[in-house]
Amino acid sequence: MNLLPPSQIKELLASHGAVPSKRLGQNFLIDKNALAKVVEAANLQPTDVILEIGPGIGTLTQALAQKVRKVIAIEKDAGMVDILGKTLKDFKNIEIVQGDALKLDPSPYTLAPYKVIANIPYYITSPLIRKFLETPRQPEHMVLMLQKEVAQRIVARPPDMSILAVSVQFYAEAKIVSYVSKGCFWPVPNVDSAIIAIRSRNDAKPSGKINTDLFFRIVRAGFSQPRKQLGGNLVKELKGNKKGITEWLLANNIQPTQRAETLSLKDWQNLTKNSPLGEN
Repeated sequence: MNLLPPSQIKELLASHGAVPSKRLGQNFLIDKNALAKVVEAANLQPTDVILEIGPGIGTLTQALAQKVRKVIAIEKDAGMVDILGKTLKDFKNIEIVQGDALKLDPSPYTLAPYKVIANIPYYITSPLIRKFLETPRQPEHMVLMLQKEVAQRIVARPPDMSILAVSVQFYAEAKIVSYVSKGCFWPVPNVDSAIIAIRSRNDAKPSGKINTDLFFRIVRAGFSQPRKQLGGNLVKELKGNKKGITEWLLANNIQPTQRAETLSLKDWQNLTKNSPLGEN
């Protein structure tokens, strides 16, 4: 199956009694250049095993299957699973799995080294990335198609950090590979997209160097009211006293009057390592 024009996608869906789901972020890729950029960003090898999340009608799935040993396509929508059974029937190296990627145990499918490729809606971005980067068997590489603004938030640096940026950068190095116009999809979404590549950062894995639960407890507290000063947020959310919180921040070269978005990943790591909360 080559890239289908919108009219043929519509006919394919209609023949299975299906329509694109906005809730599931079902916008189908119709641009061959964008498709090629995703494939190129994955640096595919003939021995690769790919976990593709949200394969839709299987356009990208087929492009992947032509270059790798195996593709495990994880699709939440039962209607799309029926369509995939038709569009992917000629491929022997594709396994279709119906399930929610956020709830599915990936371990049976990740016994060998693997890569993750996905076109995902905003609301599952952070939990999906954390799910795979927190697992004992992390993917070698992740290539994600995201909303442009979300991708930019992930790779942000101070003074424009967000809890999403800190969460992803704690585990991985992320870079935007390319931007993709909204006109490359059908139905046309409201925003442009970006292709982002993510590689695990070995020095940031939850390996005992940093208490991960404490790290994210402090980060969530700091970002609890992003427009307010960091010191006040930490006092309120961590139930600490102002003097103690102030001393803790100053000892780590952070001013209580700063806002959370101005702190670097290293700042949050230092606050966790030197935490007065008794959990590090």
